[in-house]
Amino acid sequence: MDAKTPAVPAALPAPPPVLVLAGPVSREEVRGLCGDVRRLLAASRARVVVCDVGGLGPPGLGAVELLARLRLAAVRAGGGIRLRDPDPALLALLDLVGLPFETERQPEQREPSARVQEAVEPGDPPL
Repeated sequence: MDAKTPAVPAALPAPPPVLVLAGPVSREEVRGLCGDVRRLLAASRARVVVCDVGGLGPPGLGAVELLARLRLAAVRAGGGIRLRDPDPALLALLDLVGLPFETERQPEQREPSARVQEAVEPGDPPL
């Protein structure tokens, strides 16, 4: 690259496709939604489909079964599922049955850096 050639910014990755799940989903609709997940993964070449579950309704075993089937369809297609706007009770129920999911905007729980002091006591040496 010479001095006259401007630098080309790297292309940002495309956001993952989103599947919005609204209202209680019947057993008949599950097969179609699984097909939607497979098509979204194939069409976008994404590694994950974001499932917006904010409008899914009250958490229950029907929602757990739906998400388990969607996850299985995604894995078989070479991808995965990430949840958007899940009810905390739904996450607890999924965890209870052994199906933890990755969620969007989940707060990270990390230990503070080793060099960060939370409080200073009189007489402590400086770092």
